[in-house]
Amino acid sequence: MGGRPPRTGLFRAKLQRAGERRGAAAGRSAAPASSTATPGRSGAMWIQVRTMDGRETHRVDSLSKLTKVEGLRQRIHQVFGVEPHRQRLFYRGKQMEDGHSLFDYSVGLNDIVQLLVRQSPAVLPAVSKEKDSELSDTDSGCGSGQSESDKSSHNGEGAMELEGQPSTAAQPDWTDPGFGLYKINDLVDARDMNMGAWFEAQVVNVTRKKAANDSCADPDQQTTIPEEDVIYHVKYEDYPENGVVELSSNDVRARARTILKWHQLEVGQVVMVNYNPDEPKERGFWYDAEILQKRETKMIKEINAKILLGDAGDSLNDCTITFVDEIYKIEEPGSACPLSASPLKRQNGPVCKACKDNPNKTCRICACYICGGKQDPDKQLMCDECDMAFHIYCLNPPLSSIPDDEDWYCPECRNDASEVVLAGEKLKESKKKQKMASANSSSRRDWGKGMACVGRTKECTIVPSNHYGPIPGIPVGTMWKFRVQVSESGVHRPHVAGIHGRSNDGAYSLVLAGGYEDDIDHGNSFTYTGSGGRDLSGNKRTAEQSCDQKLTNMNRALALNCSAPINDKNGAEAKDWRAGKPVRVVRNVKGGKHSKYAPVEGNRYDGIYKVVKYWPETGKSGFLVWRYLLRRDDDEPAPWTKEGKDRMKKLGLTMQYPEGYLEAVANKDKEKENNGDDEFDTPGKGKRKRKSAGGGEEKVINSPTGTPKKTKVEPYKLTSQQKSLIKSDEANEKLWNEVLDALKDGPKFLNKVEEAFLCICCQEVVFRPVTTVCQHNVCKDCLDRSFKADVYSCPACRYDLGKNYTMQVNETLQTILTQLFPGYGNGR
Repeated sequence: MGGRPPRTGLFRAKLQRAGERRGAAAGRSAAPASSTATPGRSGAMWIQVRTMDGRETHRVDSLSKLTKVEGLRQRIHQVFGVEPHRQRLFYRGKQMEDGHSLFDYSVGLNDIVQLLVRQSPAVLPAVSKEKDSELSDTDSGCGSGQSESDKSSHNGEGAMELEGQPSTAAQPDWTDPGFGLYKINDLVDARDMNMGAWFEAQVVNVTRKKAANDSCADPDQQTTIPEEDVIYHVKYEDYPENGVVELSSNDVRARARTILKWHQLEVGQVVMVNYNPDEPKERGFWYDAEILQKRETKMIKEINAKILLGDAGDSLNDCTITFVDEIYKIEEPGSACPLSASPLKRQNGPVCKACKDNPNKTCRICACYICGGKQDPDKQLMCDECDMAFHIYCLNPPLSSIPDDEDWYCPECRNDASEVVLAGEKLKESKKKQKMASANSSSRRDWGKGMACVGRTKECTIVPSNHYGPIPGIPVGTMWKFRVQVSESGVHRPHVAGIHGRSNDGAYSLVLAGGYEDDIDHGNSFTYTGSGGRDLSGNKRTAEQSCDQKLTNMNRALALNCSAPINDKNGAEAKDWRAGKPVRVVRNVKGGKHSKYAPVEGNRYDGIYKVVKYWPETGKSGFLVWRYLLRRDDDEPAPWTKEGKDRMKKLGLTMQYPEGYLEAVANKDKEKENNGDDEFDTPGKGKRKRKSAGGGEEKVINSPTGTPKKTKVEPYKLTSQQKSLIKSDEANEKLWNEVLDALKDGPKFLNKVEEAFLCICCQEVVFRPVTTVCQHNVCKDCLDRSFKADVYSCPACRYDLGKNYTMQVNETLQTILTQLFPGYGNGR
């Protein structure tokens, strides 16, 4: 199907925004987030290319969001050795076409693009055109000749009709052939091969199976034809649309016409009863049944029977027959009822369960879906998708006659042909991407190589986006190479913006990136300058101060964290600054030009800070700016202290790189060595020089290509209360035994807990967990929704819980998870 590709969260750094919100994005970071990447090394994205059979996968490096598909084909040709004209590339179900870029298909960092190799056109000997037409299209990538079974598939039509398929051929006037128990025009009961139920029918023809030695037999010789070789051509009376159906003698018998009285019914007797397998108390179809039990009281008469569903031996046991006054005797074979007898018409269950086939009642299920009227059936159209009927005059616009098209779809099911993108067609222009500043820019600069443009590959769901305080499982001192990784962890969600918050709620996190020279950083406290006051029209990330800042948007959000009434004129100072809302603080390597507390590389989480006061003042640019004083309020030691460094070493906290990043850097270094590229002066193996932002002095930056030395990680420590709660959660004893083995891995223990207690429905850590009898944990709200949908089984293993299952929340497990992941239930 065509249409818009699914949203995946890729490229959510909204480059088209301008004004105050872009001031928040650029004013606090002072440079594109991609500038944190090492120039010439990581300023590019990479993807994985995998063959369609999954046997071969290679990484393609040094790409950009703006890389064209034809350029990607050339890179794949270098890696796989497949010529560009033989490549069919697929990404998320879409065939990638030349002329578009990776950005047009929303290809993200380290995403997988599938490669289907077209078969080379083989030089075949001269053959007839009929033979060529039997070969499949080699462009499909799996060209092969037509199989023998396909070639002879038209010869099996007769066999299909023997299995109950209607025959559409015109029937001539038949004569009685002189064999078989039932003659032409006899009224019989015919069994439906799919349901096993019997329906009233009429014999229209009698034939015999073609014997293998028919060609050798004498046509004048009289032979006795056994009944099992006779084929009856019958037509259902109530279902003329099925046409003429061919059935064997086992599925045709004399029309049932004798109703058995109560005293004539005996246990073990096989009779024909009316039964509805879906709704046993409602009228259904007619089945053979063996009477198992006969019970009579002053008020009711009840029969329990075993419903027989054909000769295969299938049956429904212990069925209660509701209509005990309509039980028919099974007639003797050959005692068919002639057409002139006109036996009593049996009553079947209603075709429509909504209106019970009431002709005077409007119904949008079995009649017109718009008006519900049952008049003019010859002017109704059936939708080939939803199977609903529509009057041609009820449509908008109405139709004057029935269309000649073989397929017809109602307005709700019809796909707009202009929106469907077929294989080999160009993509439709996206309105969202047309509005982006990059789409209307005349600049030829390749902006698609920055890490801020690749988008998130995952998203933090353990806590909501408006969560205050630490993120569970992220200790102080955790380091990431790029800002996009900080966003994925949930510590600071914006890719570029320096402040994350809401103007009516508060600020949740901020990044110290050295955007303002007059910011003063003392480690445990620092002054911070608000955002805005800059002209960021177009696609600029930073600019000089050009107007006064206002206490709005993110500036107001950060002010709300101060434990003092909001004052947008003079600012305010908290009397008890510890009572304010917590702010997560991340320091960036770019802050090193103004602060000695900045990390040497990438980004580092430094813990919780509180806003002490905020005030307006005139900055060095001569315009009004808002300043904030924040002070550290965290029990975990700061990462620049001796205690903090020791703790980072014990927890095994090292620089985290995106998946595939180190391999991409190693490949690029290898390419440079092979090409003799001397763009950078390398003083030694694994090191290179780069000019500092201030100019003059150069810094030596270690290359991440080396394998870091493994250190012993400090085990995760549980409190005595947590140990006691885990021991008392007997229903999940097996799960806890597996999870506790991960205590030795330190902070990764929480990842193991999150994985073990994941709800299979919402794919989040279970909240208000219900531990089922089959020892699976599901959110109570998720299980409630399942029961409301009449699904009474365990979502994990389909164990039948029963309609009256009592959902009891495992309070012990809930307490443990709340302690391990504080705040994870907010918003749920």
